[in-house]
Amino acid sequence: MKYVRILRDGLPCWGVVEGDRVRTLREAPYESVVYDGGAEKLAECTLLPPCTPSKIVCVGKNYYDHAVEMNEGIPEHPILFLKGPNTLNRHEGAVHAPSFVQRLDYEGELAFVIRKRAKDVLAADWREYILGCTCLNDVTARDVQKGDVQWTRGKSMDGFAPVGPWVTDEVDPADLKLETRLNEQVVQSGRTSQFMTSVPNMLAFITAAMTLEPGDVVSTGTPAGIGPMKPGDVVEVEIEGIGVLRSYIK
Repeated sequence: MKYVRILRDGLPCWGVVEGDRVRTLREAPYESVVYDGGAEKLAECTLLPPCTPSKIVCVGKNYYDHAVEMNEGIPEHPILFLKGPNTLNRHEGAVHAPSFVQRLDYEGELAFVIRKRAKDVLAADWREYILGCTCLNDVTARDVQKGDVQWTRGKSMDGFAPVGPWVTDEVDPADLKLETRLNEQVVQSGRTSQFMTSVPNMLAFITAAMTLEPGDVVSTGTPAGIGPMKPGDVVEVEIEGIGVLRSYIK
């Protein structure tokens, strides 16, 4: 299934994409899928971020080539940082950095959404806890990130986590092609098979330290090719079997 959140009569509503329409749901699909009898034309829907996280857990330097390009060493275990719910942004949304930011970067990533409370998850049981996968752009104020002792400010400004267009359970995250395009030019290309830490092991590592709640998001890291964006740019993150997440830089 492809799960979406849309605006219906000015309010958020969950739905399932079926062809060119969205069948709407009575509630979030974390526990079960319960249709409410409504349907909307997909082309006429405003898509919202397909998640309701209390936190977004991000994995840094999960591709070897990206770790090399950052010139900060190869981590011995996954490097985690958080983005707050204030960073959520939608497909076709605008990304705007505060005026003091001198360099704004894209980072195309595969993300997954948690379906049920997860603590001390065994890697072998990972599928039970994941609703599905989606695209995420880990927007980063690079100059701020490098200037601060830690990454929170540079990673967690308002709107710095476009997510979407939907969450799907129809893909296996083990080997998916990821491509980021800046103004239609390919700037990042990789496969999730290049992860240094796989999704099952990533979930086990994270939940050994913290509880993940339904709707939380885990973003799995970006391949090499990160670079700057400027107002007027269009950034697309496309992942095989999922779709295209598009953002407009303002």
